[in-house]
Amino acid sequence: MRSRSSHRRTPHATHRRAAAVALAGVAALIATAVQSGSATAAPEQTPAAASRAKPGSESVRLTPAQRAALIREANATKAETAEDLGLGAKEKLVVRDVLKDRDGTVHVRYERTYDGLPVLGGDLVVQGGTPGAADSVVKATRTAVKPATTTAKVPAAEAEQQALSAAKAEKAEGADVDRAPRKVIWAAEGKPVVAYETVVGGLQHDGTPQELHVVTDATTGEKLYEWEAVQNGTGHTVYSGTVDLTTTQSGSSYNLTDGARGGHKTYNLNRGTSGTGTLFSGSDDVWGNGSPSNLESAAADAHYGAALTWDYYKNVHGRSGIRGDGVGAYSRVHYGNNYVNAFWSDSCFCMTYGDGSGNANPLTAIDVAAHEMTHGLTSNTAGLNYSGESGGLNEATSDIFGSTVEFYANNSSDVGDYLIGEEIDINGDGTPLRYMDKPSKDGASKDSWYSGIGSIDVHYSSGPANHFFYLLSEGSGTKTINGVTYNSPTSDGLPVTGIGRAKAEKIWFRALTTKFTSTTNYAGARTGTLAATGELYGTDSAEYKAVQDAWAGINVGSRSGDGGGGGGTSFESSTDVTIPDYGSAVTSSIAVSGRTGNAPSNLQVSVDIVHTYSGDLVVDLLAPDGTVYNLRNRTGGSADNINQTFTVNASSEAANGTWQLRVQDRARYDTGYINGWKLTFP
Repeated sequence: MRSRSSHRRTPHATHRRAAAVALAGVAALIATAVQSGSATAAPEQTPAAASRAKPGSESVRLTPAQRAALIREANATKAETAEDLGLGAKEKLVVRDVLKDRDGTVHVRYERTYDGLPVLGGDLVVQGGTPGAADSVVKATRTAVKPATTTAKVPAAEAEQQALSAAKAEKAEGADVDRAPRKVIWAAEGKPVVAYETVVGGLQHDGTPQELHVVTDATTGEKLYEWEAVQNGTGHTVYSGTVDLTTTQSGSSYNLTDGARGGHKTYNLNRGTSGTGTLFSGSDDVWGNGSPSNLESAAADAHYGAALTWDYYKNVHGRSGIRGDGVGAYSRVHYGNNYVNAFWSDSCFCMTYGDGSGNANPLTAIDVAAHEMTHGLTSNTAGLNYSGESGGLNEATSDIFGSTVEFYANNSSDVGDYLIGEEIDINGDGTPLRYMDKPSKDGASKDSWYSGIGSIDVHYSSGPANHFFYLLSEGSGTKTINGVTYNSPTSDGLPVTGIGRAKAEKIWFRALTTKFTSTTNYAGARTGTLAATGELYGTDSAEYKAVQDAWAGINVGSRSGDGGGGGGTSFESSTDVTIPDYGSAVTSSIAVSGRTGNAPSNLQVSVDIVHTYSGDLVVDLLAPDGTVYNLRNRTGGSADNINQTFTVNASSEAANGTWQLRVQDRARYDTGYINGWKLTFP
């Protein structure tokens, strides 16, 4: 095995052609919360989320053998774990991933089956002292998995035709069924039902390979959901100067196989769109000459970017490879003809790069390689659905770690920044594709959360999470970093003080790998990052307050301490209360003490209710004397959940005493629970 320099000089001052990049837009079919105020989510009760950090709460670097041993132990105890979680007799757990903290805490991620059928949206993460010990749990759905039937009434052929129609509606080329309909339980939204999942292959409208998943209700034939499994982004050849590549010598020949990083290989598709292509090899260990016309130049970039990303996850976060098993993915370059994109695919466990408009600018940048490789990480950890709010968080995760890997690379020819695709010149005026400090500068991304954000393209709904990460790392206002000037605003006009990128990246990684699930939305991301921060730094820490403030800065949740930055006092309940389906009203209580006089005219009531049909609910605030203040009266239609802050004129009520949140479900079929609520006295 040899490690030598790949002599590639690719000056920045080359001519670039502007190109319109077709981003992979997926219809966002999942219902989102109806929120007129800010998105709020009280932190779930988590281990050691008390006043101090949990010692040793960062993950340790597991060898493949250690990871395999923990998985075996979790598999051996999964029946007991299912019983501890109160799962039904027909529900089984399937171990998917495992992490271990320095203090011995183990996080096991499971998929679920019901009566032998995969449960989509049934994933969960269990945390405990040993593999499978359920000291705490984070679930993709809190609804009981008890479908009315597992018998399909609709023929599989009908689901297959529906999936093909969905692909054709997206202008797919050569659409054909890649995987025949399989029976599943759909539990990612609403009441769990038996369904078909069909996968359609072919090519998307821009030439990207297609793996379109379509979920069809097997009893009614209704299309429930769709998502694209091939996850892509955009970039440009990084002119990184002369870099070291780890290659392999075989006899008198060398090839682009990185034996130090799980056997990662880089292949030449030579304008093809399928298969592996040809492994790059040559008689010397010098790769490329810096010119796009030399096919080795793009290969050197891709090989270098993959190595950087591997090293970043291993050295910063203790993860050995995308799956944590020490096995490398592989890269394919020179995909298609004039293909202006790059993508990750689970089916090949690989990153693929086009050569750009006119085949003149291979899309093999450092941040692009990290972005695509991170899609693989997300797929093998949280599994964030690539649609709706979870799809935006999926894209943001790739942007976030694309940026942090670029900083980690410390390459003087491409310094770290909070710009995405800054080398592309896609607009023809030198501007980047996306901005993390103020996402709306690209003309399409959103700076802050709003109730309809799940209905837009995931590359643009990622904006608020990118903005959150920038605010948490660097803070608001104007500043210059590595020669780039940023000016990051907040949605509430209040400042945010950053805690530094090193801490911010640790928080996001821990939340992704131990708190997020396939259905996590923005409110859930706030909950997950706060739980992660509480474990890493303590809930009374400056870091915890900064996470609250950074989320509030993009309109998700309240500020630290008072919900508005004005020096108020909050009283909170995080106790779960189940809401019976079409049953009696339930209440959750908060005892207020230490106040003088009456409550204010602008009492803030932050409500976090998880429910599969918020239009069924009547929500009231009850004052200590029993006076009722209606907050919601069966509004919101079919949207999931209520994450909203209400302003109540309670000036006629005594402040001290027991206040109650009362919730009643007034219609059949849908279920949920009070996740928490808070009273803030400004």
